[in-house]
Amino acid sequence: MNRTNKKFVNLTPQINRSLCALAVAAAFASTPLIAQETAPAAEKKGLERIEVTARKTVESLQEVPISVTSIGGLELDEKGIAVLTEIQQFSPNTTLQNSRGTNSTLTAFIRGVGQQDPLWGYEPGVGIYIDDVYVARPQGAVLDLLDVARIEVLRGPQGTLYGKNTIGGAIKYVTKPMSGDAELNIQGTVGSYAQKDLKVTGQMPIVEDKLYVGFGYGNLNRDGFGEYLISALPNQDLENYNKELSAARLTLEFTPSDDLFFRLAWDKTTDDSNAKGGYRLLPSLLTNAPVPDSVFDSYTSLPTENKVELEGISLTANWDISDTLALKYIGSKRESYSPTNIDFDNTPLDIFDVPAIYDDNNTTHELQLNYRGDGMSVVSGLYMYDGESCGQFEAILGVFGRSLGLPGLTREVSGCNNSESTAAYVQGSFDLSDKLSMTVGARYTNEEKQANVSNGLVYGPVYPESNWIPGYTRPDGNLVPPVLGTDTNADGVLDAPKSKSWSRFTPRVGLEYQANPDLMFFASYSQGFKSGTFNPRATVNEPAANPEIVDSIEVGMKSDWSDNLRVNLTLFSLDHKDRQYIGVIPSDDASVLNQYLSNVAASSAKGIEAEVTYVVNDNLTFDVALGTYDAKIEENNAVPPLLGISNTPEYTFNFAANYVLETSIGDLMFNANYYYRDDYRLFEDSDLLQQNGYGMLNMSVSWQHDDGHWYASLHGKNLSNKEYMVGGYNFVGDNGDGTYTPGLGGDNTLIGYFGDPRTVSLTVGYRF
Repeated sequence: MNRTNKKFVNLTPQINRSLCALAVAAAFASTPLIAQETAPAAEKKGLERIEVTARKTVESLQEVPISVTSIGGLELDEKGIAVLTEIQQFSPNTTLQNSRGTNSTLTAFIRGVGQQDPLWGYEPGVGIYIDDVYVARPQGAVLDLLDVARIEVLRGPQGTLYGKNTIGGAIKYVTKPMSGDAELNIQGTVGSYAQKDLKVTGQMPIVEDKLYVGFGYGNLNRDGFGEYLISALPNQDLENYNKELSAARLTLEFTPSDDLFFRLAWDKTTDDSNAKGGYRLLPSLLTNAPVPDSVFDSYTSLPTENKVELEGISLTANWDISDTLALKYIGSKRESYSPTNIDFDNTPLDIFDVPAIYDDNNTTHELQLNYRGDGMSVVSGLYMYDGESCGQFEAILGVFGRSLGLPGLTREVSGCNNSESTAAYVQGSFDLSDKLSMTVGARYTNEEKQANVSNGLVYGPVYPESNWIPGYTRPDGNLVPPVLGTDTNADGVLDAPKSKSWSRFTPRVGLEYQANPDLMFFASYSQGFKSGTFNPRATVNEPAANPEIVDSIEVGMKSDWSDNLRVNLTLFSLDHKDRQYIGVIPSDDASVLNQYLSNVAASSAKGIEAEVTYVVNDNLTFDVALGTYDAKIEENNAVPPLLGISNTPEYTFNFAANYVLETSIGDLMFNANYYYRDDYRLFEDSDLLQQNGYGMLNMSVSWQHDDGHWYASLHGKNLSNKEYMVGGYNFVGDNGDGTYTPGLGGDNTLIGYFGDPRTVSLTVGYRF
């Protein structure tokens, strides 16, 4: 492998796109041109009825006029899907990947809309929800799946029912409801890289038919895929890409009467996995450590310890006022804390080290009034969000500082970006005739942001927590000055938070035509917005960036063409305006990190999303998911200019097969899927970090005894052992002639983070 090639990509052969097209064509080949009358869904033996809550009410997937993928708990178990990021394989035009630096921080894009930078204050473009409770920050959002009923992926703006920060879409994590019976499930997994997982879930009635308690606990451990070849500090754990995570849930459900229901739920996740070290794609100019042989190996001058903590509590109350009217309340409080060590340059020298702390907490309240009657259904509500997002990071440029005769050099940035948001929404569906219906919705949101940022140079190595590095303490009197605020004190120093408010009306309107009980056509227009915000890296008293707006049009079809063929198809176009872009002001000074945030770009995109299920017989099922994406930069005032859309390939394709073999000791379920992602770039303003198209093969077999107690499964993932990038850092200039200009810290810092290699795991469980 040529480590200094101009474009740093996985050098596996690119799969011929015509093969993907041929496979999809074959899947559609048996589709009749005219829909046939079929029996009601409840009587069908082939296709199952899939229920979703995409519109905040329980509906069949085939009745929902939006592009949505739902994967149930049984399917998750059979496929061995263990973490949220694996869902991207089964949802077209969806990117869910581990961010750089930690196992638990999420990079999420849907239809090319998302947010790559996980710094406090930046808002996501894809909303994550746990039982309808919003997870506001990407830290901890790579959820390990524990006691889950299903995962829903809603593609396209969800600004009416879900509000701000869902301009790309929303992902809903729905936990299993109580059955009312005493249950206990113990499950253990062993696998590659010394994987050792234990999961215990269960429930028990306290008062029969009234009060239940449920619980879940998972302890997940794995050695690293690679190692830190050199660490500048003694007594460090040198595993890289390891896993050391625990997750717990407690749920109390109370049903005092047939029309009243209460649920109190608590969850906590603690990820003590090491900080992830990236792979140097260019040799360092300042150290002679060679480029590692493995993409999972690295070097570091920081401690390898790392932590991501996520904890939340929620209360749900539901009152069925009548057969048609229901009142629902959802309240929550969530907190996250993450002290992290990120070695940007990934060398044994302190060329560009970034230790940081993230500290977030938020409270939400939502009150819904829902009506469902003959020919009409209405979902309405009031929503309030109050969140505080704070942090601090140190950009330690030690080598550069010492070259100036200083004890070191650190750019310190700290601050908070707080938000208060209130909203009112209503969405109704109305029958215009026996076959034609209309959906109309609107949401009004008012939001206020307050932010303060301190940013400046400290002449010495500084760490957010002095005990991280033995012998280092924060120099007294070197607190950096505030740069972002509104008022000044007598000394002319900014000392009050800067604030700004926005309000937004986001509509949705759609038409649905039910040609027959098994064929629906729909068309819709929807709008969503991502919150305005202040720059958490501000170096001057700059204004806030305004919200981003996405307008989307969808035309689609939901169809069960026969008892064994389901074809769901969506064509979409979107206009993404006022895009917030994080730019860098060029400087010849290697210590300068002048980043600004402003609305300087606009883009448009169009594409197709197709999901096909073909039940060959009672034992064999095929599934196809295809996404196409064609984007164009419409406005480009960014510096440096945008070159394209990040983290979004032009094609995503998945072909899956499921076969059930009936035996005398229980059923054997064989699953296999082939997933293909076309070329994509990691950063919008650079072609240096690009990933060639790659394919991934996964296979599994699961077994369950006829008595329902014992079960087991064997899963092989990425069996072809493809190397593919999911994140990176780019602090180097491309001169266009095979040479590079050193960036911040004075080195060629071009770093890649990679997805999981080939793994095999065996799970055995027992249900009491």
